[in-house]
Amino acid sequence: MVMIEKEIFELLYDAASIQRWNDHIRPHIGFTELDKQAHKMVFAYVLARTEETDRGVSINWRGIIEGGIFEFLHRLKLTDIKPTVYHELMKNKGSEINTWVLERLWDNIKELKKPFADNFKEYFFNTGYCALEKRILKAAHYLATNWEFGIIYNLNSTLYGLEQTRENIENEIEEHYDLAGVQKIKLGKKTHAFLDMVGQLRFQKRWAQTPRVPETSVLGHMLIVAMFAYLFSAEIEACDKRIYNNFFGGLFHDLPEVVTRDIVSPVKSSVEGLEEIIKDIEKRQVEERIFPLLPVAWHQEIKYFIENEFMSKIMKDGRIEFLTSNEINNSYDLNKCSPLDGQLIEICDKFAALIEASISISLGIKSYHLEEGRAHVYSKYSNSKVAGIDFKPMFDLFKA
Repeated sequence: MVMIEKEIFELLYDAASIQRWNDHIRPHIGFTELDKQAHKMVFAYVLARTEETDRGVSINWRGIIEGGIFEFLHRLKLTDIKPTVYHELMKNKGSEINTWVLERLWDNIKELKKPFADNFKEYFFNTGYCALEKRILKAAHYLATNWEFGIIYNLNSTLYGLEQTRENIENEIEEHYDLAGVQKIKLGKKTHAFLDMVGQLRFQKRWAQTPRVPETSVLGHMLIVAMFAYLFSAEIEACDKRIYNNFFGGLFHDLPEVVTRDIVSPVKSSVEGLEEIIKDIEKRQVEERIFPLLPVAWHQEIKYFIENEFMSKIMKDGRIEFLTSNEINNSYDLNKCSPLDGQLIEICDKFAALIEASISISLGIKSYHLEEGRAHVYSKYSNSKVAGIDFKPMFDLFKA
């Protein structure tokens, strides 16, 4: 039976409480580590896909996904260290620090399906492991940081040391100019505009009708769903293409909200036929505003991720075929079928909502909306069995 411990899910949400640039003047809503990591993974997708489509480079996508999660967890254990200090520490005592981090994460990750824990070790202790993927993730890290810095700079232009910070970030980005995607982003044209648009999802808050702790953005939520989808896919030993589709399907599942904003479920279901109209508007807005910013070669894949995002599907003879995740388990868990578990992404989406409400309530910040939302999600989805996974034991962890 698949059963992931409660501490792992809660650990991922710790990033929503970590404030970035907290020695600078920031926008009122601030910058959280969760949002930064989410934006970074979108940058990583763009950089890696550009290497594939523009240069024919072979990418280890599992290395990108796992590396992103490894670095996310690593950062959680080294919170609030000033970047200049962090990089000097890693330069001089990197091995010792990585050992310390691994020791503190070990109890959380050792029970996950192999080879997660083994790959974690390899990633931080073997310099040759996923070398290209590490470079892509490092470039994505600095590009996401630079996106934040563009906002920080305007609020702190007279602050001592700010120009040195700008120079440090720009120097790190320049070290990655051999990546085609970095060159495109720095041109400031379409690719940059897409990533800028995605960044706006940092400012769209979940559960906007109620106070909640910690607050999470739509973009941060997208990464949480993606990581949940990865963890469950890995537990059932899904094929690599299925893991890729489930992670990035999760990461992009709310992308249309950048042009429509969040329309809460009660509104969608309040009038018969309204949800279909909203979906049609979303599709048209995405076609008109997002796809023109992306290479044509990527359009089919992005559509595969975001259209009918909660329906499980495969590619068969060049056409999309909808089926259940259980059917994928039985007959289509093959790279050539490009399986995507929309049903799994949906249950991860609802599970994330349950955890968001539960954490806030446990911290004493509760409201009618949170109490009702938690009860509704639990009642409707806790008995779900998707892709051979019984979700009841995990939903029970956050029932009350």
